[in-house]
Amino acid sequence: MSKESIKLVANNKKAFHDYFIEDKYEAGICLHGTEVKSLRMGKCSIKESFIRVEDGEVFIYNMHISPYEKGNIFNKDPLRIKKLMLHKYEINKIAGKMAEKGYTLVPLQVYFKGSLAKVEIALAKGKKLYDKRADIAKKDQRREAEKEFKIRNLS
Repeated sequence: MSKESIKLVANNKKAFHDYFIEDKYEAGICLHGTEVKSLRMGKCSIKESFIRVEDGEVFIYNMHISPYEKGNIFNKDPLRIKKLMLHKYEINKIAGKMAEKGYTLVPLQVYFKGSLAKVEIALAKGKKLYDKRADIAKKDQRREAEKEFKIRNLS
């Protein structure tokens, strides 16, 4: 196993359902003390969140980090806009792709890599309704095949 231990905090399964994932990037998150403590306790949600590139910087919106119980006055707004840290060349590459029609940035998961809070973001293209139907049909077909296989092996 790698020297850096990875502890998953939040996952965005819906992103894989709604988008075709193309490129993945790992970004650091600018957080305040009590937010880090809440993250360590697993109190984070990225279901409704989205990412924008503004003036050469990347920001995540609607990432909900619950206030830390023992934080009192030091707690920040749970839905405040958080800056993501990426290399300049990565930001330029992402901005170039997003200028193309149909590309968007979505968060996939939030995790700790060692002691650092990271978010995995992806350059994605939106799925149409018929794409989603095809995925669901494929999943059902695979499930049926597994069921069939299981029944055949038991008898």
